Amino acid sequence: MVSLMLHFRWTWVGLLITEGHKGLQFLSDIRAEMDRNRVCVAFVKFIPTPLVSYTSNLWTYDILTRETSLVNVVVIYYDTAGVSEVNYNIGQHLVTWRVWVTNSQWQADTAGTNFILDSFHGTLIFSNHHEEISGFKNFVQAANPFKYPEDTYLTIYWYKNFHCSFSDSDCALKNCIPNASLAWLPVSLFDLAMSDVSYNIYNAVYAVAHALHEMLLQQVQRPLVEGKQVMEFSAWQLHPFLKNMQFNNLAGDKVNLDDRRKLHAEYDILNSWNFPEGLRLKVNVGIFSPRAPLDQQLSLSADMIEWATAITETPHSVCSENCNPGFRKSPQEGKPACCFDCTPCPENEIANDTDMEQCVKCPDRQYANTQRNHCLQKAVTFLAYEDPLGKALTGTALSLTVLTAAVLGLFVKHRDTPIVKANNRALSYTLLISLTCCFLCSLLFIGRPSTATCILQQTTFGVVFTVAVSSVLAKTITVVLAFKVTAPGRRVRQLLVSGAPNSIIPICSLIQLTLCGVWMGTNPPYIDTDAHSEHGHILIMCNKGSLTAFYCVLGYLGSLALLSFTVAFLARNLPDTFNEAKFLTFSMLVFCSVWVTFLPVYHSTTGKVMVALEVFSILASSAGLLGCIFAPKCYILLLRPERNSLHEFRDKMYFVRKKPS
Repeated sequence: MVSLMLHFRWTWVGLLITEGHKGLQFLSDIRAEMDRNRVCVAFVKFIPTPLVSYTSNLWTYDILTRETSLVNVVVIYYDTAGVSEVNYNIGQHLVTWRVWVTNSQWQADTAGTNFILDSFHGTLIFSNHHEEISGFKNFVQAANPFKYPEDTYLTIYWYKNFHCSFSDSDCALKNCIPNASLAWLPVSLFDLAMSDVSYNIYNAVYAVAHALHEMLLQQVQRPLVEGKQVMEFSAWQLHPFLKNMQFNNLAGDKVNLDDRRKLHAEYDILNSWNFPEGLRLKVNVGIFSPRAPLDQQLSLSADMIEWATAITETPHSVCSENCNPGFRKSPQEGKPACCFDCTPCPENEIANDTDMEQCVKCPDRQYANTQRNHCLQKAVTFLAYEDPLGKALTGTALSLTVLTAAVLGLFVKHRDTPIVKANNRALSYTLLISLTCCFLCSLLFIGRPSTATCILQQTTFGVVFTVAVSSVLAKTITVVLAFKVTAPGRRVRQLLVSGAPNSIIPICSLIQLTLCGVWMGTNPPYIDTDAHSEHGHILIMCNKGSLTAFYCVLGYLGSLALLSFTVAFLARNLPDTFNEAKFLTFSMLVFCSVWVTFLPVYHSTTGKVMVALEVFSILASSAGLLGCIFAPKCYILLLRPERNSLHEFRDKMYFVRKKPS
């Protein structure tokens, strides 16, 4: 029966079992097998026998209206006693929308008056498999009440079916159809084939005969009765012989009366057909053989099965519908395992089959699709030149590079004018060249990373920005030395003439190169992948390697910037003709503001946005230096050339010196 449940995926089944030790044994056996195969018991109800009392009628109403409404499949285990009453009550309540699965005892009453066709149409019956007994059909065909007058059953049957009449004088049958035979009757009224019950009776008679034979062989004798030697036996003496009895009947089937051995018996699966009305056929639709391989024990012709009334397709009997792919089973508290809720799989986990108890996490290089039933390969991504963001940053970097080169060309063209010569022409050239390199080095962060670009990104960034910031520091110190000392001595004058502030650039750059060298020698940057920051993507990016070295390089650069800002801020009110100190102060304020803002935002972003933010910070800080320092000078060179003359320069210097302090 459990094999049948598994075949049709019935996992929520009710059990109706007649009271008694046989019913309890059946319940124990079937429940153990159902538990082993994860089929849940919806309810277990015992059928009282006899089912005639008022309490029993209430039981019937409760079971057949409330309990069975929870399931579509109900297993009924009948013992011989009580079959008629149970069948009658089921028929009375016209429970026509259930699939009844029962044992062979059910057949004992199907021809009786209590059999209601609608209620039992489509019943599946497990009947002991047996071969035909030789001569049985011929015997039944030849049987009649005239041949066996002592058989009252035949007499009554003949009277009802062959239009006979009774003689009042001797109670004998008269006026019957000549040569009538049971073979003339339709199968719905009388089946010539040996029924399961008849087969059991046949075997029982032979078993008793064999048991008596065994007892006689052991010469179990009792005292003489009335002078005759008669052997008498008690029933209890016969029982051990019956229990251990095994023999092959005339059909070749092995017979034993031990219930435990019967667990390995073969069963025919019969389907009750009751439409058209009165058909009452039991059609063999399958067989169960426990001796066959496990996956071949149940052989079933499912297309031949007629299901219960009002069921038009193979019925389902489940507590909860199947969880589709993408969902997992979540047990319902206090209910059997077959009752569950379907819970969607979490992010990046899938369930690619029905009724999965746990979702499976996708590998790192894969991600779950929208339906959560399949893992898809993640796309490799990076800040590419083709991306809109990459195009914007690349265009900005190239535009600023061209602009810086144009400013450098303008300064070279007007190299002998006062505004270019006023604040160390060589430092201005160095600063412009370093700013050009700063704009170009930002392009190293765009495109597919490689080992070379990962190393060049950080070293080029660190060294070039150090040159730029140290150039600003050198220009600021030049302003201080030129104007802070009101009466410069010979030593200060020598420093200004020899261009000593220019030595700040190689010294500061050498320190930064040393830090970068230590970084590259210990734990240099390398290509890394990030499969978690962006859904559905694997980010290829440059890992900094040693974070300590990275922050040392950044910290050193920040220290130079802070020093330059401090010196420029202190020199902002010096009487410079072209307000050089103020412009340097403002440029370093912009530079420091950009990088102070960059650090916390940088650590809160991931993936391409983090790389884009780093590129933006490089471009913004470099553009701040270019705009704040060189924009005013370009304005004079291009739009106010009259202010870029020696006469104008002398007049302004004279005015500044005469200005009261």
